[in-house]
Amino acid sequence: MLPYWRLSAYYFFYFAFVGAFSPYFTLYLQSIALTAADIAILMSLMQVMRILAPNLWGWLVERYGKRLAVIRLSAVASLGGFCLFFFTTRFDGLFVAMALMAFFWSAALPLVESLTFSHLRHEPARYGSIRVWGSVGFIAAVLLIGYALDFLPIDSVLWMTALVLAGIAACALALPEAEANPLQRASVGLRETLRRPEVRALLGACFFMSAAHGALYVFYSIYLVEHGYEKSLVGWMWTLGVVAEIGVFMLMPRLMRRYSLREILVAAFACAVLRFVLIGWGIDSLAVLTFAQLLHGATFGAWHAAAIAAVNLWFPGKLQSRGQALYGSLSFGAGGMLGGLVSGFTWDSIGAAWTYTLGSAFAMVGLVWLVRGWRPERLALGEGGAT
Repeated sequence: MLPYWRLSAYYFFYFAFVGAFSPYFTLYLQSIALTAADIAILMSLMQVMRILAPNLWGWLVERYGKRLAVIRLSAVASLGGFCLFFFTTRFDGLFVAMALMAFFWSAALPLVESLTFSHLRHEPARYGSIRVWGSVGFIAAVLLIGYALDFLPIDSVLWMTALVLAGIAACALALPEAEANPLQRASVGLRETLRRPEVRALLGACFFMSAAHGALYVFYSIYLVEHGYEKSLVGWMWTLGVVAEIGVFMLMPRLMRRYSLREILVAAFACAVLRFVLIGWGIDSLAVLTFAQLLHGATFGAWHAAAIAAVNLWFPGKLQSRGQALYGSLSFGAGGMLGGLVSGFTWDSIGAAWTYTLGSAFAMVGLVWLVRGWRPERLALGEGGAT
């Protein structure tokens, strides 16, 4: 039977960590008198490790197996690395703690995605109904911790985040392994898979999609506040985007029955081209910004669900972990790091509106690469639904 609630609980806590850590941990670092440069260096380790760690762990799982053991080890070790933050405020100690935590935490998600699709091999369209609990976890953490910090000291974010990591570890210990699909045991090699133009097109396009979101994740809150919006509205705008994402995840089984993965991805990239232009030039209109945030359901929800479904099809058997690791490191790792760094250089030099327009251009590059490289007549391992 599908371990629906155990998988859903893992996603809930995994993305609750993102909701607890990303918005609030920098405030803690600022409170212990770190400079902006020190904070930037520490936070960049998250992206660096998302490039390095998933591929290393994916290779080890492909070579030696033990996928579930690695998932459990990464959960416990990331909690251990984070606990070092309780014992030091020196930069070198914080650097070690961040590197350890990020290295193990970033290793887990591609392996859990692979595990989830192994459990869903007969009904992959149900992925969205499981992954949606990650979005629920993010909303719960970002809102509850935000309200709690109005009454608690800022260093309380340490124990609240540690509790979330403990939840990840508990869920990892409860996850069951999935039997390998007998039809996928004799899989093709990684190099052969990567030679396929549709595979390269998807991975390249996803790199640019994450780069397109760089200015959003780094500067969106600052952009709103600078234009006179209340901080409470900023929080709810982020929540609105995630709510839209949840709605799309819930609709994905129906969408995947009606449209091919390629069609869903093309629509998502087209929405991204529009969304970032709207954010850049429509900052004075709350209605425009609201519509742009609702597009997050397409630019992240539909894109991510369709992309990992395609990766699951094209990297069968033992290659699943490597495929998910490549997808994560190239998109959220390398693409996200590029987008964030570029937006940091352009924000003051060419202005916010043109920085977001550059994000739209990144999405357009991804869209063109996807359309030209993944021809609709190509079948993915005989699966018509992925054309």
